[in-house]
Amino acid sequence: MAQGKVAGTRLRKQLGTLYVDHHGWLSSWLQARLGCSHTAADLAQDTYVRLLVRGYLPEPEQSRRHLRRIASGLMVDLHRRRRIEAAYRDALHALPEPEVPSEETRAEVIDTLVRIDALLHKLPAKPRRAFLLSRLDGLSYPQIAQRLEVSVSSVEKYIARALEVCFIAALESRP
Repeated sequence: MAQGKVAGTRLRKQLGTLYVDHHGWLSSWLQARLGCSHTAADLAQDTYVRLLVRGYLPEPEQSRRHLRRIASGLMVDLHRRRRIEAAYRDALHALPEPEVPSEETRAEVIDTLVRIDALLHKLPAKPRRAFLLSRLDGLSYPQIAQRLEVSVSSVEKYIARALEVCFIAALESRP
């Protein structure tokens, strides 16, 4: 137990040094890509939080490369979330007023959609596309096979893989 505290203290101290040495650079790098100082500041903070949670710090000579890689991933996540939010808002505009969900429900739905999107992006392109064509567009396996230019057997394997990933994620998210 005492070793864990020492390691945690050392990690926080090293993270503090990394932060002091590179935070300004990282914030500027993010702002140049995002065009918004507030969003850049949020993602810079999230980058350091991610390091703290992982408990791994790069070697000093790899610091900027490592920070840039984490921040780039966070930017991708941000853009995906914004895309999902916009699509959901568009879908809500089509609903009659009495059916529009509350703000709390909307936030929960967006969080769920973001988690599903992240889950599906762990799949290779063809299994992901096959799953979406099946579940969202309602296409049959032969129609999907034709669209993806693969065999029906491949579509069956793609859908099975996607369902397996979803099932495992559902089991892991259970309390």
